[in-house]
Amino acid sequence: MLNRRADKLELLRIAEAVALEKSIDKELIINSMENGIAKAAKSKFGSENEIQVQINRESGDISIFRKLQIVEKPLNTNLEISLNEAYTLDENNRNKNIGDEILQPLPSFDFGRIAAQTAKQVITFSVREAERERQFNDFYDKKDSILSGIVKRVEFGNVIVDLGGTEAIIQKNEMIPRENIKAGDRVKAYCLDVRREQRGQQIFLSRAHHKFMEKLFIQEVPEIYDGLIEIKSSSRDPGSRAKICVKAIDTSLDPVGACVGMRGSRVQAVVNELQGEKIDIVNWSEDPAIVVANALSPAEVQRVNVDSVSKKLDVILSEENLSKAIGRRGQNVRLATKLLNYEINIMTDQEDSERRQIEFKDKTENLIKNLELDETLGQLLVAEGFSSIDLIKDAKEEDLAKIEGIENEIAKELIERAKESHMKDQEEISNKIKDLGLENDLITHEGLTPGMLVTLGEQKILTLVDFADLASDELTGGFDVIKGEKVKIKGYLEEFALSKTEADQLIMTAREKVYKD
Repeated sequence: MLNRRADKLELLRIAEAVALEKSIDKELIINSMENGIAKAAKSKFGSENEIQVQINRESGDISIFRKLQIVEKPLNTNLEISLNEAYTLDENNRNKNIGDEILQPLPSFDFGRIAAQTAKQVITFSVREAERERQFNDFYDKKDSILSGIVKRVEFGNVIVDLGGTEAIIQKNEMIPRENIKAGDRVKAYCLDVRREQRGQQIFLSRAHHKFMEKLFIQEVPEIYDGLIEIKSSSRDPGSRAKICVKAIDTSLDPVGACVGMRGSRVQAVVNELQGEKIDIVNWSEDPAIVVANALSPAEVQRVNVDSVSKKLDVILSEENLSKAIGRRGQNVRLATKLLNYEINIMTDQEDSERRQIEFKDKTENLIKNLELDETLGQLLVAEGFSSIDLIKDAKEEDLAKIEGIENEIAKELIERAKESHMKDQEEISNKIKDLGLENDLITHEGLTPGMLVTLGEQKILTLVDFADLASDELTGGFDVIKGEKVKIKGYLEEFALSKTEADQLIMTAREKVYKD
């Protein structure tokens, strides 16, 4: 191919054919040929030379040059040339100055076997790299979409899929459980990630990701594709059950009905692709109480208490609806929690009543003990919303005096006692922080109150490094399902009504300080 006796135009024809076959730029092929010939020329003229090759894009003529820099006193004649020599070499160099570069023509030559092999290797490598880059860019653009291909083989539970010209992998944990896929099957999957690796791009697919279900609905429901219906969120227990929350942008549409389709045809197409996965379609609302009531279907919800700051929902329902709301092994409430991104606490009416009574009693006893009140006055304050010492301390006399049975003098006395109790608590807390041995980096961490610091110290969390290693759930608490029963997991700072967002922020800022180096 590179022998100078060959037809010069053959080079251009080869470049065009390779570019067409590999779907890469013809110019890139010619550039790689120039680099290959340059490397071969170095073995002829010496590796210490800087060789440049130019292939004429019209005629196919090959020109070989040595690149030289103009200097006052050349020390290396392979790389440098004097100004006079440059002028002598070519009249066109008379406009050159010290420091400029010139190209010295070299004679053409017949490539030996080794030189030709070297050139071929450079060209082959460049073409392969260009093909990899083209494939990477092609598939990177397809990230977050559904791809379809033929199963090539199954290795240790991982499925290798031929996408036509390149391979992708569905890892075992991204498969739908108990799904029987074999070589030769055509499969659809969600393009989870595309990464550059030494051996080429690596394409990771998933059939278990919740986005796979969303993309299937976009394919099956024209109203979603056209933007008339929006998918707000989704959650899946792959192969078993899933929930998807939809909102109608066009208020004349029924979003749930559109997703179900005539006689269930649309949702059934998605269910079939997901190997029979049961899908609950939930109508979205601005009110999380309405959404959670819809999401916990078929359980009938009596009422929902919403804490938007802490992103917590207390769902109250009857005893017979409790198991329906929780679902088998906690599946229903777990999927609803992911769908809403709220912590959902399910309880019966009796449990809610008992909890309220306990809270009322604890708050009353706190006021009685710290403000030296009788039980009746303590209960009265809690019932009227003044349930903590801080609330009473910051209250105005006239607001307390509005409560029946509390006169101005009593109101003033209550505020004074609350302030004294608060100061006493702060002193005790400061002393306790010192006694517990908390380090200054944790004490000064923004967002942690003295009370929080005491609680952390009692749990042997004494440094910012200790705090940075925590997870937000360890601070706020949560729920877990053990043997089908929903179990409350207490958080270190749960009593301070810390939201998950606030907990995440506290931990992330701690990590930034600790690991900034």
